[in-house]
Amino acid sequence: MTIAIEFIGWAAALLILASYLLVSTGRLDGRSPTFQWMNVVGAAGFILNSGWHGALPSAVLNIAWMAIGVVTLIGLAGRRPR
Repeated sequence: MTIAIEFIGWAAALLILASYLLVSTGRLDGRSPTFQWMNVVGAAGFILNSGWHGALPSAVLNIAWMAIGVVTLIGLAGRRPR
């Protein structure tokens, strides 16, 4: 189980770093669903990893990070033409 948690943590780190790189280089827009999903999934992985290791400040930070992404995705979904 520990190896799986570590893998999830590293995958989450890479996902969030990739999303930041893509936004910083102009390949993704900060309000794009792709960017938001990358951050939501990455934060979820960090929540799991941080919680497993007892790093509560990191877990709480990532709960907030994930919530911001989810709220943004909900807002973006509401703006789509139907």
